[in-house]
Amino acid sequence: MLKGKKIVLGITGSIAAYKACYIIRGLIKKGAEVQVVITPAGKEFITPITLSALTQKPVISDFFSQRDGTWHSHVALGLWADAMIIAPCTASSLGKMANGIADNMLITTYLSMKAPVFIAPAMDLDMYAHPTTQQNIEKLKSFGNMFIEPQSGYLASGLEGKGRMEEPDVIVNRIESYFRGGEKDLEGKNIMITAGPTYEKIDPVRFIGNYSSGKMGFALAEECARRGAKVTLIAGPVSISTNSTNIKRIDVESCEEMYSTAIECFKDMDAAILCAAVADFKPEFIADNKIKREKEDLTITLKPTHDIAAELGRNKKGNQKLIGFALETNNEVTNAEGKLMRKNLDFIVLNSLRTEGTCFRSDDNKISIISENGQKDFEKKNKQAVAEDIINEMVSIL
Repeated sequence: MLKGKKIVLGITGSIAAYKACYIIRGLIKKGAEVQVVITPAGKEFITPITLSALTQKPVISDFFSQRDGTWHSHVALGLWADAMIIAPCTASSLGKMANGIADNMLITTYLSMKAPVFIAPAMDLDMYAHPTTQQNIEKLKSFGNMFIEPQSGYLASGLEGKGRMEEPDVIVNRIESYFRGGEKDLEGKNIMITAGPTYEKIDPVRFIGNYSSGKMGFALAEECARRGAKVTLIAGPVSISTNSTNIKRIDVESCEEMYSTAIECFKDMDAAILCAAVADFKPEFIADNKIKREKEDLTITLKPTHDIAAELGRNKKGNQKLIGFALETNNEVTNAEGKLMRKNLDFIVLNSLRTEGTCFRSDDNKISIISENGQKDFEKKNKQAVAEDIINEMVSIL
């Protein structure tokens, strides 16, 4: 899908600038032509000669290339490109882009760009969380720019948190997915997706939860929206944002909230994908005040939560499709097949905690799709690519 595409890659002054080499390599391997535009600060982190060697093109940084009157035209670049990616994008560059401060070649190119623009922020966690940065991001989103959200992890400052630029292969896949978007096979469809964990309160301070990050569910929502669907995303407590305007997000915390929202929304849906890691049990009683450590042992009586999949399976109409997930630790296929039948699912997506580097908090997943027609096994992929596989399967039965 990237063969013959012309991509402008903007690089700003971030330690993550070295990752631009992998972005270039990924784009070129898929057949794209890449032109790098770098800020003066960016050149402090990675040299133009490295970037030029990878792209086979001179790197553009300054308005004037020589002292003979020749100059680089940001307007021409804006007309030439099929897409622009700014990765990494610092807080400074975000602010300049949001407010039209055209003091370097990269910002003037951005302001002249006729093609879609993708922005992959990279900065320390406090800078990313600052209201000014968040306001600039929202402003740029309102202009139609598409954000590739940073991830949580260890940062150059030595701190740990959200602000690390997304991995190069995910960025490349996101661009490829965009150009594949001419395929609108979900146009006119209404899809409900649940994502993330649920938290079941013990007292005002503590809760029962799980490690779900919501990444898989959000990837599914973005893929459905890209393919033309109107998506209702019911999200548990997660720190991920959505990009598409086709996604209506409803935030919940507990299983009870997710259950009641899902039951109400499903009535108008063509299909539902139940990707959330919903707690199976909750405390029978929630303490009004924080439970004090007054003795060595504490017993909490648990009771089952609502089974959202089973209830939707009982209520679904003949033309509705219901897709579930099964995360297993043993007897994976047998357990998934049992869940498929008991809950009246059209197919179930199986993944196993025994597969390293997948499932909770990971950017990758390795799945099998099980239905009454048999089992399809897929290779380990990033979650955006996995989402595409799952939605392809859903489209085939709608």
